[in-house]
Amino acid sequence: MSDPTDDDEKLFRQAMRGVRPLRTSARAAPARRGKPARGRFARAERAAVLIESLGPVDVQLDIQPGDTLQFRRPGVPETLLRQLRRGAIRVEAEVDLHGLTLEAGKAQLRAFLRAALAEQHRCLRIVHGKGLRSGARGPVLKMAVNELLRRTDAVLAFSSAGIRGGGSGATLVLLRISRPG
Repeated sequence: MSDPTDDDEKLFRQAMRGVRPLRTSARAAPARRGKPARGRFARAERAAVLIESLGPVDVQLDIQPGDTLQFRRPGVPETLLRQLRRGAIRVEAEVDLHGLTLEAGKAQLRAFLRAALAEQHRCLRIVHGKGLRSGARGPVLKMAVNELLRRTDAVLAFSSAGIRGGGSGATLVLLRISRPG
């Protein structure tokens, strides 16, 4: 019996008959020297993240008519947010944005916040409605309130009100008040 490797070797030699090796240079190509490669795409991605973070806060996509709002700045204790949500902090001023257009609602909310800060109010109620009749657009005023409050530095925290205070159709806001002196 013949060795199968011998047959394979014979077949290989027959297939390679007449083939000549390529010429090779005796010298290997020099290693590339110079600046190390940079992560061009990593830099571009970091720049895109920075630009996005400086742009408008797009928290509107997550809000549906029955959803509750909740936000607190870093350093604000969770217990303070719970007190606000339960209604344990007395509301000192209120605004009702029902029936207003988006632009009119934003303007009235800005004016309300300026007045509340000027009067040193600590806790506010903003009634914006649940947005049940907004259709496919979603709760327009509720989304605008959410975005504007997140962008206002004087806002420490906010939460949808409890059932007796308007539920998800109203937001309780806790403001940072500046002490004179």
